[in-house]
Amino acid sequence: MISFSAVFIQLLLVVSVIIGAISALKPEDCEVCFKVVEKFGNSLSADIRKDPKKIEDEFRKFCKGSKSKENRFCYYLGGLDESATGILGELSKPLSWSMPADKICEKLKKKDNQICDLRFDKTIDLKTVDLKKLKVRDLKKILNDWDETCDGCLEKSDFIKRIEELKPQYVHSEL
Repeated sequence: MISFSAVFIQLLLVVSVIIGAISALKPEDCEVCFKVVEKFGNSLSADIRKDPKKIEDEFRKFCKGSKSKENRFCYYLGGLDESATGILGELSKPLSWSMPADKICEKLKKKDNQICDLRFDKTIDLKTVDLKKLKVRDLKKILNDWDETCDGCLEKSDFIKRIEELKPQYVHSEL
């Protein structure tokens, strides 16, 4: 005969497993963190991956070339010279233990909730979009993504003209 307390304990275990599965962080909940941690983790060699201090040094190097949301993520973790705080240990130690990106991002979210507020900008399909309907901010972003400038551009039409000039280099049509 099974006692009531044994059944109660088993029920609590089942409920805690279900709650844990439901509350697990999903890639879409923390997309920048997931992508950056996976990308950075995959770039590490086996000897660097074993040492948290080497991982932190490599992360700082990785962050030097980062842009946009990835750069903001680096800032939050302390990977940039201008970062106000640093929680790199929350990234480097779990990476050295081969912890998966989702668990690392959960730990980082507990330390700084704004890490998971970062979202990538939606991409614009330049083959089909009407540039005249975009905002100047979006036109500037297109040029920035291409590492191009628009010297002397004052009007929206100037930005559109520059994008149209550069489009053949960056937008390849499929045959």
